[in-house]
Amino acid sequence: MEVEVKFRLPNKSSHQKLLSVLSPFHIATRYQHNEFVDGSAYELSSQRAVLLLRLYEQTHIPECIVCLKAKPVLADGVSCIEMEYEDLDPAIFKACLDDPQKLMHVDLRVLRRVKEEFGVRRFVGLGGFRNVRNVYKWKGVKLDVDEAKYHFGEMYEVECETSDPERVKKMMEEFFKENGIDYSYSVMSKFAVFRAGKLPSS
Repeated sequence: MEVEVKFRLPNKSSHQKLLSVLSPFHIATRYQHNEFVDGSAYELSSQRAVLLLRLYEQTHIPECIVCLKAKPVLADGVSCIEMEYEDLDPAIFKACLDDPQKLMHVDLRVLRRVKEEFGVRRFVGLGGFRNVRNVYKWKGVKLDVDEAKYHFGEMYEVECETSDPERVKKMMEEFFKENGIDYSYSVMSKFAVFRAGKLPSS
């Protein structure tokens, strides 16, 4: 179970202001290409699950994962979701862009679970989006500041995985207020926004 605190930033100006304030704590920038896969009969989405293929671009050695996300709950800026992932050959990621059915022949624990537990017999691609993630080590926690690039617009979000979400949420809200950064609690996951085809209303 992954537990995260999630805040949405209203616009690029707030995003750039946050990047500037956090710049002394920056440790990495990750360029993500996210693609989503379901069964041909929507066996995953009908059971509140989705399969994510993520390629990390602009890295010295290509990196890729396949991740099953299930039973998401997002309330008051705290997200809880079941998550299981494994490394995936980047060549398979690229092959699956054209033919997701190639995943049927990949022997990974996550994919076996998708086929056996969810009953998927044929994979179909749902599409995806790219995300620029700036990572910061700040006050003992790791902050991910995201710029999700959808075909219908960009969304800005701050995430922090934690075992103590209420404490971290309070700490982050105080930080935003001290630095004059507008924010709100996230109300939809990035995948939900992608599937809706529009940015959530402010």
